[in-house]
Amino acid sequence: MEYERLVRRQKEFFKMGKTKKPGFRIFYLRKLLKWMEENEDRILRALSQDLGKSSTEGYMTEIGMVKEEIRFNMKHLTFWAKPKRVKTSATQFPSFSFIYREPYGVVLIMAPWNYPFQLTVAPLIGAISAGNCAVLKPSSYSVHTSAMIQEMIREVFPSGYVTVVTGGREENEALLSEKFDYVFFTGSAKAGKSVMEKAATHLTPVILELGGKSPCIVDETADLKTAARRIVWGKFLNAGQTCVAPDYVLVQHSVKKKLIHYIEKQIQKMYGFAPLDNEEYSSIINQRHFKRICGLMDERKVIYGGRTDSMTLKIEPTVMDSVTWDDAVMKEEIFGPILPIMSYYDLKEAVSAIDAQSRPLALYLFTKDKKRESFILREFSYGEGCINDTVVPLATPYLLFGGEGQSGMGKYHGKASFDTFTHEKSIIRKSLLEDPPLWYPPFWDYLKTRKKLM
Repeated sequence: MEYERLVRRQKEFFKMGKTKKPGFRIFYLRKLLKWMEENEDRILRALSQDLGKSSTEGYMTEIGMVKEEIRFNMKHLTFWAKPKRVKTSATQFPSFSFIYREPYGVVLIMAPWNYPFQLTVAPLIGAISAGNCAVLKPSSYSVHTSAMIQEMIREVFPSGYVTVVTGGREENEALLSEKFDYVFFTGSAKAGKSVMEKAATHLTPVILELGGKSPCIVDETADLKTAARRIVWGKFLNAGQTCVAPDYVLVQHSVKKKLIHYIEKQIQKMYGFAPLDNEEYSSIINQRHFKRICGLMDERKVIYGGRTDSMTLKIEPTVMDSVTWDDAVMKEEIFGPILPIMSYYDLKEAVSAIDAQSRPLALYLFTKDKKRESFILREFSYGEGCINDTVVPLATPYLLFGGEGQSGMGKYHGKASFDTFTHEKSIIRKSLLEDPPLWYPPFWDYLKTRKKLM
């Protein structure tokens, strides 16, 4: 009953019509941005407490991205919200056709723990930009960031406009039993199926941002030093707890040894020879995930790293070689700092191996060969891709982001966020001039005329 009242309060606020005005939306986006700028240390401190993130990584991957998203949406949302005139079919002459954009109403945003600030606030920016009210449900694992978000929302927004519900699985279940107008979920595929099932009882539309085993292909023409640097950065950012991290590397057999050598050198350069003592290297979110990741390591195949510290919940950047699809590390999304290396002889062989798996959220290719690049782009279906780098497509509001199949459904970031949280309403405004007689019974011999028009 508590959540029923909460949702009812949000819907009553929405019915007031304030959120449908672009100026109202911009006012609160600006207020949110100002709060972030004044409380940057609070955000970074919470991220450090939950995940051991350094200030640099916290700002780069969470605060900076969110601020850019806010500025981008504030700049464009007034134009996006305007009715759009479109062409009218000759069969409807004389008339005019328009597409009106309106918010769904009250949306539920369920966020994960790995980027607890960014992945809570970025969808909220889209929901606000489109004119919705929102209920945020941050993760119970990232306790300090969730508490900080609750304080932020309380200080920035009227409670009927945006509010936060904290808690764990019980609260998730209770919220999903309520009738929201839209549900935005980021998390695992297993949890995503449950969210979709519960939303279906109310026929509530959903967007699911999930994950999967994102491959990274390196061929013999690649710049191996650059590939190693960018793979290590993308893989071990946030200790591998990134949904678009390269999950494993498929490298052409002729250059595998060189690539591994460069990868080891880059790990040493970025994190030193004692990563467990490096304050800029993140920790694992909790004991359960720490034990799960450790269980994926096969000591016989570890060729670099592998040490762990259960007190600080840190796992060294770890490289495994001679990995097969039968290994435990290849049976699930790793979501941790383990990098399996697999090799291939022919690109079609690599394509066949990847194609046998579920469609990934991301795919990365390092090559100088334009034909191979075109082949990979043409042959695969995946959420996002990158040639000669990793992770970076996620960091721009000019590109939409989202998965496909097991890796999710729906897109967001920039205008895609506005579109996701917007219902497009088609309208035809007919003239009051005399209608052509061919549209009304009796039809007589108007069939030939109709065929020409239609």
